[in-house]
Amino acid sequence: MSERRPAVIPAPTGWNTWDVRTHTGMNRLPDGPRVRFGVLGPDGPVLDGFTWRDGLERLGPHTVDGGYAEVTVRAAGHRLRLVFAGGPGDVLDALAESTGVIVLSVEGLDDIEESAGGTATVRAGGTRWTVTVSTRGRRVEGPADALTLAFDGEAGENAAVCLRMAPRRGAGNCAKSPHGAAAERRHHAARTAHRTALRSTGWLGDAAAALTRAVTWNTVYAPDIGRVLTPTSRDFVCAERNGFYGTWALHAWDTFFTGLAASVVDRDYARGVFGQILPYADAAGMIPNRVSDERGRTDDRSQPPVGALTVLQAYLAGGLSSATRDTALLADTFPALLAWHDWWPRARRGPHGLLAWGSDPVPGDPASATLDRARRESGLDDSPMYDEARYDPVTRTMDLADVGLNALHIADAEALADIADVLGRDATARRLRAGAATARTAADRLLWDEESQGYRNLTAAGAHDPHVSPTMLYALLGGLPDAGRARATAADLLRPEVLGGDRPLPSVARDDPGFAATYWRGRIWAPMAYLAVLGLRRYELTELSRPVVGNLLRLFLDEWREHGHVRENYPAVAGENLTGLRKRSDGLMAWGGLLAYLAFGELADARTDGWRFAHPGEPAELCNLPLGDGRLDVRAAGRLVVALDGRVLLDAAPGVVVHGYRMTGDRVSGRAEGVGDVLVTPPGGGPPVPVRVTGGARSFTFGPYGGHGAQEGSGT
Repeated sequence: MSERRPAVIPAPTGWNTWDVRTHTGMNRLPDGPRVRFGVLGPDGPVLDGFTWRDGLERLGPHTVDGGYAEVTVRAAGHRLRLVFAGGPGDVLDALAESTGVIVLSVEGLDDIEESAGGTATVRAGGTRWTVTVSTRGRRVEGPADALTLAFDGEAGENAAVCLRMAPRRGAGNCAKSPHGAAAERRHHAARTAHRTALRSTGWLGDAAAALTRAVTWNTVYAPDIGRVLTPTSRDFVCAERNGFYGTWALHAWDTFFTGLAASVVDRDYARGVFGQILPYADAAGMIPNRVSDERGRTDDRSQPPVGALTVLQAYLAGGLSSATRDTALLADTFPALLAWHDWWPRARRGPHGLLAWGSDPVPGDPASATLDRARRESGLDDSPMYDEARYDPVTRTMDLADVGLNALHIADAEALADIADVLGRDATARRLRAGAATARTAADRLLWDEESQGYRNLTAAGAHDPHVSPTMLYALLGGLPDAGRARATAADLLRPEVLGGDRPLPSVARDDPGFAATYWRGRIWAPMAYLAVLGLRRYELTELSRPVVGNLLRLFLDEWREHGHVRENYPAVAGENLTGLRKRSDGLMAWGGLLAYLAFGELADARTDGWRFAHPGEPAELCNLPLGDGRLDVRAAGRLVVALDGRVLLDAAPGVVVHGYRMTGDRVSGRAEGVGDVLVTPPGGGPPVPVRVTGGARSFTFGPYGGHGAQEGSGT
């Protein structure tokens, strides 16, 4: 079991990109100056805007600590490319290149003591700073507390400015050539960021970079609470950027999905993200739908219970065995997740004793205890599934028992039981599994609709509601059907006219009368798709899940390549551009990266019995997965090769799938299925050992006393 460590989040210190108001600058926390770049427009400096709706052209690499970042924006007809190298120290180096006139604004100053040539001395936060630039600039009008300079390019050339900012005692000089100290520091930071970053190629395209940037670029500083947070989108939460809050907001299931996406970027970072929303649980254990600076918290309602599912998945994917996984993540989150799980049956018993979405009455909040608020607890705010529902003030829920909620709560119990096993909470694990079994039996009996031969929401009057959405596939995630029913149900739902096709898993079936291809009335949402695919994978329905995952990956990559977006939701019909604000699809939302995460799972998927490694059928590469054991690389070409810190662990024929792979210091075990061979490297090194399968399954174990491979299935 790995050593327990305290939760880690990026500390609010040093130079970073965490000022929620801008993508084009760095500020020094906690009380230093802010540096921003822009271009000179016909009416003066253009330093603001640059959101995904206006001028934000391409987000480049961005480290977890916010100390290195690249970004390209467009304003006043000109492109501006920026490179920042800051971090936890005192010195900031930056490079700005533009087809227009570059504007530099050093803000938050108490005084400008002197400014001449390429150097200025300013004072901010009680510290004297030296600002050194590589070319002479001219003063232009800007913010009152700022030194604002404009830089023209040389005749026939684009403008380029190198900046160094440091405390007066150790400023150094900004190099005027690419061989200087400032340029070398930027280049070193870029090399380091590339070497340690999650990377993908081939079938996966640039999905790893897209997922990473959707998380790291959305990390912000919340000044009123003095914390670094990762909301799903910095534009979404910032009022100055046409967002909906002041400077920060956290949402429950958004945060858990963001933490899961962050887990393939950095384990400590992910632990910090998961821990952001948990302290806001109320005394009853309810984790609120939302907490924020300006709009407070939603004390009447929660959001879908996906916490244990995502935390467990992040834990499993953090190592090749329990010896190297992040047990601290489980220990830190388990008490709050268990209390939240137990809150649901106490607070949300609806029709027929099943769970239903709800809202509690809150004094002074006239909108609480209404159908609208109950819909918002579902996370599917305007879903057609709830068009005919009513609010029951007695149960404080909808008069509609929900397939999705009941299945998620069962899956939540199973995940919590697995976590309890790791933490040695045996009695709690038994209690959770018993509760899941009882709930599963009741849900399967009551939510199965013989007429439609599928799972459907159930009204208080006892009728099965006809609306269909991907939440019906959550029944598989909760383990409700047997294998035959699961396959038939999934195949029926994934017909092109329902939830399948080239743009799969719209948030309501295409043949549903409520389908409108807008927001939750038909757009494709990564969280919903992720949970639905987990259900398919639970039953090993690879022939159904793989095409769905591939089509979702194509949508994800097309949007990233064309617009640089990781979307809040994706178009369910071809040709729709979601860029405009009224389209209600944020352009850089961390949970959109779940579509990439699903595709990663086609190559490498951590499960409760161990890792599953498989060839996706096309050349692909996924490198630098952060494990407690080291960095994991998975490459699929003529063969599937899995390596840890450059040492090959598995080398498999493309027709072989490895299940249940575990590696500890003295033992390697797993199971190979399919047709072909796999070369397994024993623990401690030595020549790889071939394991051959001929149409069945073969388990293997290698340890200090040798190894064996036992035939478990019939070969052909």
